[in-house]
Amino acid sequence: MAIDAADVVLVSSKTTDILNFVRLAQATNRKLVQNIWWAAGYNIIAIPLAAGVLAPIGITMPAALGAVVMSLSAVIVAVNAMTLHAPHLE
Repeated sequence: MAIDAADVVLVSSKTTDILNFVRLAQATNRKLVQNIWWAAGYNIIAIPLAAGVLAPIGITMPAALGAVVMSLSAVIVAVNAMTLHAPHLE
């Protein structure tokens, strides 16, 4: 019952596991914030450009380039998330 109710289950009696969990949670949060900023930056800049907001002054982005940039944004977010490493467990 306790395992079902717990968010984290320590399977050993090492107290360093608690510190490792906290470090992993902090690193995960940092990656989450980085990925949110990257995705938000794309949405703030590329989507209006692709929609033609700056077309009256001659700045446009072809739809094909917008699709490539959107795909690249998704790849960058995925690669950044994959760089998350668990703290060294002793």
